[in-house]
Amino acid sequence: MEITIKIGTKNNLTEIENLYNMLNDYLSANINFPGWKKGVYPTREHAKNDIADGTLYIAYSQGSIVGSIVLNHEPEKDPDNGSWLIAAEHNQIFNVHRLVVHPAFLRRGIATLLLEFADSMAKQMKMRTIRLDVYEGNTAAIKLYEKCGYTYIDTVDIGLGCYGLDWFRLYEKLVI
Repeated sequence: MEITIKIGTKNNLTEIENLYNMLNDYLSANINFPGWKKGVYPTREHAKNDIADGTLYIAYSQGSIVGSIVLNHEPEKDPDNGSWLIAAEHNQIFNVHRLVVHPAFLRRGIATLLLEFADSMAKQMKMRTIRLDVYEGNTAAIKLYEKCGYTYIDTVDIGLGCYGLDWFRLYEKLVI
């Protein structure tokens, strides 16, 4: 399966919203590792803002969106949570958000390709590091991040306990 990754545009907004909704429906019918909720996270509004900011990237296969990733300089909450591997300014850090794969394409390596794309973009844009947070119950994502070379930093509360998501693991990967 050939995958092409490119920047998302306004023309992709409805398809991204559908992707988020399909994934959330799938998660609610199966094991909801990330704890996401349809209509709460991720939503059309997230995609709209990410597209406007130029930070949403889309993975295509055979003309359809099969996954996406957001790469920006904004941490989810407090950037000083955890003891990061290196000190870096916001503009030297890629933060990974909303890494999603269409339910029909799970376990086909698309998330790994999107993380490899993040590595490539980080090198190209001369970032110093890539950081992310992941709900501690999201064992599938944790396994993926560790397989892709991310280093566990700390477990912290990022303020999402009202959604039943109390603790998040912080990960970092230095850009070489």
